Amino acid sequence: MPHKGFTLWLTGLSGAGKSTLAHRLAREFRERGYRTELLDGDEVRTHLSAGLGFSRQDRDTNVRRIGFVAKLLARNGVIAITAAISPYRDTRNEVRREHRDFVEVFVDAPVAALAERDVKGLYRRALAGQIPNFTGVSDPYEAPANPEVTVHTDRETVDESLDAILTYLEDKGFIDAEAPVGAGGL
Repeated sequence: MPHKGFTLWLTGLSGAGKSTLAHRLAREFRERGYRTELLDGDEVRTHLSAGLGFSRQDRDTNVRRIGFVAKLLARNGVIAITAAISPYRDTRNEVRREHRDFVEVFVDAPVAALAERDVKGLYRRALAGQIPNFTGVSDPYEAPANPEVTVHTDRETVDESLDAILTYLEDKGFIDAEAPVGAGGL
């Protein structure tokens, strides 16, 4: 099914649920017949941004690279989903300006909730000073000023957050509303 490409940019702290939502969105879009690619921050760091560290300059370079690839995909009719912390507002806004159709989703959860559900123990170690430059603890995270969608993963289920994103995209015409089950008749 031909459709308009756009960039769906999920930003938020480590462990907030960006990747979980991005994978669910990608699956949903594919089930609806949309061409979709997922640019997950961890995978991009391994394959596209290997060698970059965690200085502000390196983080900005990583975000710009993700944005460039997403822009290429979107202008070729693909829904480009990104799931990357992308901690600096001005760099995210720079990327936004480069895109024709850009939807920013703030995947919001407080550090306390993230530390509580952190299975890898990263927040515990960061809060103890064992991990330097940890976004949201010892390095800044600048929340979006005006995201198109904000989901609160500390108090919403994955399905509730997913529904909020899909509803926005449907209401704004980025995707078609899903046909109700049993629609189509005989």
